[in-house]
Amino acid sequence: MATAQQPENKVQETRTVADLVEDIKVLTTEIQELYCLDEIPWVVGYSGGKDSSCVLQIVWNAIAALPPEKRTKTIYVITTDTLVENPIVAAWVRNSLKQMKSEAETQGLPFAPHLLQPDFKETFWVGLIGKGYPAPRGKFRWCTERLKINPSNRFIRDVIRASGEAIVVLGTRKAESTKRASRMKKLEAQRVRDRLSPNMNLPNSLVYSPIEDWQNDEVWIYLMQWDNPWGYSNKDLFTMYRGASADNECPLVVDTSTPSCGSSRFGCWVCTLVSQDKSLAAMIQNDEEKEWMQPLLDFRKELDAEETRDKRDFRRRNGGVQLYERNLEDGTSIEPIPGPFIKEAREDWLRKLLTVEKQIRQIAPENMRDITLITLEEMSEIRRIWLEERHEFDDSLPRIYQEVTGEEFQDPRPGADLSLLGSDEWAVLEEICEGDAMHLELMAKLLDTERQFRKMSRRVGIYDTLEKCFTTSSRSKDEAVKNAHLKRDLKTAVEQGDIEKVKQLTLADFVVTNAQADVTNTTQSADDANTWANIKFKNRETKL
Repeated sequence: MATAQQPENKVQETRTVADLVEDIKVLTTEIQELYCLDEIPWVVGYSGGKDSSCVLQIVWNAIAALPPEKRTKTIYVITTDTLVENPIVAAWVRNSLKQMKSEAETQGLPFAPHLLQPDFKETFWVGLIGKGYPAPRGKFRWCTERLKINPSNRFIRDVIRASGEAIVVLGTRKAESTKRASRMKKLEAQRVRDRLSPNMNLPNSLVYSPIEDWQNDEVWIYLMQWDNPWGYSNKDLFTMYRGASADNECPLVVDTSTPSCGSSRFGCWVCTLVSQDKSLAAMIQNDEEKEWMQPLLDFRKELDAEETRDKRDFRRRNGGVQLYERNLEDGTSIEPIPGPFIKEAREDWLRKLLTVEKQIRQIAPENMRDITLITLEEMSEIRRIWLEERHEFDDSLPRIYQEVTGEEFQDPRPGADLSLLGSDEWAVLEEICEGDAMHLELMAKLLDTERQFRKMSRRVGIYDTLEKCFTTSSRSKDEAVKNAHLKRDLKTAVEQGDIEKVKQLTLADFVVTNAQADVTNTTQSADDANTWANIKFKNRETKL
């Protein structure tokens, strides 16, 4: 294959247009031969960006040049909509898939476009607003797998399950980054077939990257000089990239001193894994008609706030307190790792998101007035989590929805509106607890646990569940943090072999402290506490 060599200085030799044309001819033959070689179905990853558009266009043209009797193998084209994509890009991709499907049928080609989405239980808003996850960071990148990887992997697994194998065609290129180039070279060494690398995440699938050695500018030259075969405009794609560049320029370079706009990346508008959303900001800056997206940029800045401790629980989602060493200007401090967003913060995020959605629908262009930032299914799952997992039986989601939109919330989940407890009972409980947040949480958990088990013929597990309520919610913040420090000190003393320290922090004293905090304010012994738990809860469970 006519590709440039990589010299030791890591700067690729510039290829001429004639070289590129020859490379495309070689690629076309290669694609046709690979396609006709066996019955293994192909899955082409298509994001609507320049690289995936380039690959799909090359594959489309190669297959279209085959005789009709040889176009027998389905080529699936998959796009994952994370539901938090840049709205302009999301609309572009959806319309592209519709055009692609229509043209494939008209031209008699075996391309089958599919728009994938994450499971509604794994979406960004269910994670952040429902479960209270903080905005993604480098060390807690909880979004990528749920939103992007899982939907595509599920589809590919279904193809493999039906056919035994699959070839995944991607637009990945070594020139994208040093890290990408290094990974691709490692996979090259493991190839079992020419040009096909193993897919380390999905057994029985191989990865084919036709333009792996192309440069940014070669991608743009191809897209501008070769017409889009499914009738979409590559010039519009070029304009979209140009509009997402800070300087509003996206030149087709003629030498290495001129930058290309290939570094302009489109992604989720809520992404906090980058310092700022340059593409969205540039779109708004460069085009007055896109200023309606400014509320999205403002909301994203709020998500990206560095300090959110006042909005987050001092415990992890499992109710435990985990300590870490925090670096401060005047030294270090051993503090609890901040947990999920507290109730008030989660409600506030929902209220703000719905407000932004309402605002955008009023100011967006006519063709974007139906924009949806959070779906009904997502809100239903958030409501379920708040009610069933967080035991927040005041059921605030329908109230917030109606306050912001002026419409009644129509929950698609069967029986979602049936409940013995509600906002009135919550208000009474708040009054009784007199501002004691931990007392309110414990009482709410106990009451809601009883509600959840009330209709069971055999209420197996209720005492374990009630005991868990005490374990996670009966201590004040100060007591829980003090207990976590005690655990940490004891573990450190044991590891260091400090016998005197271990004597001071004996396990017996530790258990007594836990029992006193969890169960009663008396001076019960550890044995008494265990007896109380065993007799009052576990032993009686067998009688239910």
